[in-house]
Amino acid sequence: MIKVGIVGGTGYTGVELLRLLAAHPQVSLQVITSRADAGMPVSQMFPSLRGYVDLSFTHPDQAHLEDCDMVFFATPNGIAMKQVRQLLDAGAKVIDLAADFRLQDIAVWEKWYGMPHACPDLVAEAVYGLPEVNREKIRHARLVANPGCYPTAVQLGFIPLLEAGVIDPQAMIADAKSGVSGAGRKAEIATLFAETSDSFKAYGVAGHRHLPEIRQGLARALGKEVGLTFVPHLTPMIRGIHATLYGRMNSETDLQALFEQRYADEPFVDVMPAGSLPETRSVRGANHCRIAVYRPQGGDMVVVLSVIDNLVKGAAGQAVQNMNIMCGFPETTALNNLPLLP
Repeated sequence: MIKVGIVGGTGYTGVELLRLLAAHPQVSLQVITSRADAGMPVSQMFPSLRGYVDLSFTHPDQAHLEDCDMVFFATPNGIAMKQVRQLLDAGAKVIDLAADFRLQDIAVWEKWYGMPHACPDLVAEAVYGLPEVNREKIRHARLVANPGCYPTAVQLGFIPLLEAGVIDPQAMIADAKSGVSGAGRKAEIATLFAETSDSFKAYGVAGHRHLPEIRQGLARALGKEVGLTFVPHLTPMIRGIHATLYGRMNSETDLQALFEQRYADEPFVDVMPAGSLPETRSVRGANHCRIAVYRPQGGDMVVVLSVIDNLVKGAAGQAVQNMNIMCGFPETTALNNLPLLP
């Protein structure tokens, strides 16, 4: 049994963490922080957790996070980097669900996130938490940077092709769509029901913060820099990411077999039968990525369809998966829940 703390438990990622960790047989939830809602019972804010989480939110100044074995940061960018060193020095392990430790190039991080980095020396130590790529490094890590939602869906779709060297790495396209929960649990005009319902739009076309993260991960898979056009879209649904990925083939291969072999031993990546069309609702509430691969009309283009729940495999579920690996628990512990349908 490990003692777990959550910093920032009032957002969508935070409540998803609570939902998963409350069912984890090896976890004892010790503290959940919130500045604005300190003292409020968690179940009062999130009635779905009534009877499962009996804690109240604690102000960060009274949280004693250093007494925890594992601390999750479900906070805005720029928060974890100011507190991680103290927790690591106290012997805790840390998983940051924000972007503070995802990018290894500090200058690139500061450019995209618009602030100086508070602990650049720890960035070099942080392990990028994509288990399908970094499982052994995660196993021995004390600081894990949990991947972003778009980067998870896009990398899992492109990596088999890059590792096999069967597409042009300078001409990749990721056309991705996300549900509104990806924008967080805050009041903004752009994400009001009346603004998003019955509509569909692209955003971040000139540049999105997840672009350098995706490029970094794909470059690691290839061994050199890649060329990627990434265009995200907002869709009128709550959960889910659908990434349609395009690459131009430069050698012949059995694409279906390539993906099936690459992910044969991965518990949370489902390579669907040829001709399948994965839907976001097929992963709602679950820690799965479902993938289908096509070569339309037998041409030289490969199309990969990759779907995840942005709050689970794209955030909290992947964080729990990383915790399981770091702590030596079976990787699927507390993550075997079935998707919700309808």
